Amino acid sequence: MAGLITRLNRPDYDRWACQIKRTGGCRQPIHLRGKVEHYDRATGRLLHRYTTRTEPDGVLHVPCKTRRASRCPACAEVYRADTYQLVRAGLVGGKGVPETVAAHPCLFVTLTAPSFGAVHSRREKNGKVLPCHARRDAQTCPHGRVLSCTTRHAADDPHLGEPLCPDCYDYEGSVLFNAVSPELWRRFTEALRRRVARLCGLTLKELRERLTISFAKVAEYQRRGVVHFHAVIRLDGPTGPTSPPPAWTTTDTLMDAVHHAATAITVTVDALNRTFSWGDQLDARPITLDGELTEQAVAAYIAKYATKAAECVGTLDRRINLLDDLDALPIRDHARRLIATCLHLGAREDLADLRLTQWAHMLGFRGHFSTKSRRYSTTLGALRAARQDHMRTEEVTTGRLPLFDEDTVLVITHWQYAGKGLSLGDQLLAAAITRTPLLVEGRDPS
Repeated sequence: MAGLITRLNRPDYDRWACQIKRTGGCRQPIHLRGKVEHYDRATGRLLHRYTTRTEPDGVLHVPCKTRRASRCPACAEVYRADTYQLVRAGLVGGKGVPETVAAHPCLFVTLTAPSFGAVHSRREKNGKVLPCHARRDAQTCPHGRVLSCTTRHAADDPHLGEPLCPDCYDYEGSVLFNAVSPELWRRFTEALRRRVARLCGLTLKELRERLTISFAKVAEYQRRGVVHFHAVIRLDGPTGPTSPPPAWTTTDTLMDAVHHAATAITVTVDALNRTFSWGDQLDARPITLDGELTEQAVAAYIAKYATKAAECVGTLDRRINLLDDLDALPIRDHARRLIATCLHLGAREDLADLRLTQWAHMLGFRGHFSTKSRRYSTTLGALRAARQDHMRTEEVTTGRLPLFDEDTVLVITHWQYAGKGLSLGDQLLAAAITRTPLLVEGRDPS
């Protein structure tokens, strides 16, 4: 509290508050120390200089730009908004994508994980919450537990996703599925192309010359600790969204290929002689401009999960140190057993390529959460570059930067890393200034 009062009474508080606003309320900003100088190339005359010596604490705050909402909700919101624009542009156009893309065959596909044991779940029917696992003739497992649950779980019930019998649950299969799911996705996209080529009577080479299959996908953790993938899959012409697909390719063609590819591929972990495939609950639906599954709903759904990780399972949002006392970590018992399984399997040399130890906090999953094919739409880099150009234009317009020709001006920069994050007092002030939730050590205390 003393630090908060000291900050408020400092003469440079207004400038500090301005930096907080310009970072968008970032909770773990990067501290940079250095300068930027603009020189006339012809004469060597100094045109403009910026230095952090005159800034509060002698540093410049820049956003951390993390995608994780559990670490910085402000920066994660920027990432979510960019992902929304990227996905939506691939559905209705914009951001350099023609509006005619809306007429291309397109599906919203969900690929799920198989079952690794019965877990507590919330089931609803016609708006009514049903019992979790009500069984009149429920069996008793080898560990003496009755595999039944008549509780009508609330949406925030902490028991959701936990096994009815932890000793019966296939923890090994769960973490191994997460580890091989990126390979399952890769094989799925390959099988999808092969199936479309076969349905159209083409070779793969001929297909690439006439048709492009574009996608954008995101991984979502279920409460039980396994990932499933949501994807937008679209058929384009040979140049991507700028050209229409051939008339003989339809939504039905894509639907058939998706269902075939989802059931045709497997991945085997040779060291344990275990084979994995997608779960039985495949969902593939056309995306429409009106109705329930609109382009806005799909883009918002994918963007929401692009900023999340395994927090819903009750694990950590940082890597597990081998020196950590696993029993003392503030995590759910189910997540603790999943992590322990990752560490146990990760110690085996014949499973080293799965990198289970390094990704134990992610319960074995080591893929990218949000990915897209090259021709789906715009890129996150292009969206960030456009935002930077807008900010620079604003600074020139308001006189904070000189207007100059990049061909005639030499820009020299020198930056040093000077730290990261805010003190607790500064976090309280930042939350008040930007009206965002307070985070302490990367977690929302609520």
